[in-house]
Amino acid sequence: MVETPDTGIILSEERLTMLCQQGDSKAQRLLYERYSDQMFRVCFRYVKKEFETEDVLAVGFVKVFKNIERFEYRDKGSLGSWIKRIMINESLMHLRKKNPLNQALDASEVQIQCNLQTDQDLLAQDIYRMVRQLPTGYRTVFNMYVIDGYTHKEIANYLKVSENTSKSQLSKARGHLRKMLKKHGIENE
Repeated sequence: MVETPDTGIILSEERLTMLCQQGDSKAQRLLYERYSDQMFRVCFRYVKKEFETEDVLAVGFVKVFKNIERFEYRDKGSLGSWIKRIMINESLMHLRKKNPLNQALDASEVQIQCNLQTDQDLLAQDIYRMVRQLPTGYRTVFNMYVIDGYTHKEIANYLKVSENTSKSQLSKARGHLRKMLKKHGIENE
């Protein structure tokens, strides 16, 4: 349910979607207000720079509104998940344009298993900052695999790399994170 700020009327997500599909500008504004903060965070995990993230978010929402008439709940799941996929795709397209991921990804096939054990003193935002410091290729694969739940096969298709490259990038990301954790005095097993 989404409450409209001016009237206080509560709209269901389905009703809000239907109104957006009909081109209702107030509904579009409500949808943007409902999802923009969350989607900014999704894009920011990939893009890394705030001003670029704002551009990606704006282009992503243009695509949402341009394609919302094709959205159907029975086929796509929740509206939020559908919008998130668009934002991730837009973030990846931005990264490709800026620095082709194929160049940013190292094709080494080294795989290291990692069980990160965090100390209670290390806050989630510290780990988030560490992930943001990873090189573009590592960060992208880490976000897609660990945070957004894509498989290595899906990542390989999105990024146009091999599954082994995706696995390698994840392994290297974990290795970098291990080193950063060690600098904070946290050892992992």
